[in-house]
Amino acid sequence: MRSATITRKTAETDITVTLNLDGTGVYDNQTGVGFFDHMLDQLSRHALIDMTVRAQGDLHIDDHHTVEDVGIAIGQALTQAMGDKKGIVRYGSCHLAMDDAQVRCALDLSARPYLICNLDLPFGKIGTFDIELVREFFQALSTHGGITLHIDKLHGFNAHHIVEAAFKSVARALRDALETDPRKADAVPSTKGML
Repeated sequence: MRSATITRKTAETDITVTLNLDGTGVYDNQTGVGFFDHMLDQLSRHALIDMTVRAQGDLHIDDHHTVEDVGIAIGQALTQAMGDKKGIVRYGSCHLAMDDAQVRCALDLSARPYLICNLDLPFGKIGTFDIELVREFFQALSTHGGITLHIDKLHGFNAHHIVEAAFKSVARALRDALETDPRKADAVPSTKGML
């Protein structure tokens, strides 16, 4: 089973993430940041990754450290759970529509982190959630998951819809990339022989 548990404890946050890449999208995410929990639930459900997140952070300051550090821990758990990446498809993409929003994601589980995030989000909040933290989460996930991650808004004006479409699009692309390639289940998907 491709699974991992990561614990990250700093002076700012105390986080435990458990992932099962071969799950059914069962989730239990509790970070203290309501909208962020909702987005993590979407990530889990639509990637078919079973995910439990427990985070305590310095929310009396703001949500930044918690959101970023959860991204770090999920990225590290993904890396650990993938192991040598033998048999994975490696690449994934998704065009996802949600009401007024359409977001495209393309990713490569390459071990070469790089983020392009063109969501053109306004400054402000969704509920109490700082919208600028969306990019911070994806940056941390990309960096610590070794993911080349491109996310682009094609249409949309409602920030909630755009952000949710982004998380769902990333989830669906991850789902495809993490699948076992039935034609090459015994090989790492690279001419280098490793990722």
